[in-house]
Parts: sequence; C-alpha cells; structure tokens
Amino acid sequence: MGNAITIFRKVAVAEGISYLLLLFVAMPLKYFAGMPLAVKYTGWAHGLLFVLYAALLVMAWQEQKWKFGKAVLIFLASLLPFMPFVVDKKLKDERPK
Repeated sequence: MGNAITIFRKVAVAEGISYLLLLFVAMPLKYFAGMPLAVKYTGWAHGLLFVLYAALLVMAWQEQKWKFGKAVLIFLASLLPFMPFVVDKKLKDERPK
C-alpha cells in the first residue's frame, strides 16, 4: 500500500468523526441549547477535513489505479454518516498481507 492510501484512511476516519460530531453534537447544541458557535467551529473543521478527503481520494485513486466507479463510490460514502468507517475497513482489508 502506498503513502496516499495510508493518509487517506486516516483522514477518512477523522472526516467521519467530524461529520458525526456535527450532526449529533453541534447541531443539537445549536438548535436546542442556543449555541450556534458549536456548528460554526465543528462545521469549519468538518469542511476542512472533507476537502482533504476529496483531495487525498484523488491521490489514492491515481496511486492505486482504481476504476472510476470505485472512486465515485468512495466519494459518495463521505456524504453518508458512518460510511467513511466502512470505507476505511474495506481499504484495510484490501491490503496485501
């Protein structure tokens, strides 16, 4: 496995965590506790990690010579809660032993 895939997997997990924090911690704090800054800062961090996820996905795609469809599915996984963790597990399982 190359370097881009290793970094991509770490960013994918961080992006997944930030997405869950945004959805299940920051948004309830904003709407139920009147704390809009929770979404501002968590959303900013998640946005940065999402951009890194997309950029590293392109790098890993080129490095691993994935088919276009696989890269698209991995990108779409970033839009669904919990799916970046599934992607990480699948990529981990693909490693040569």
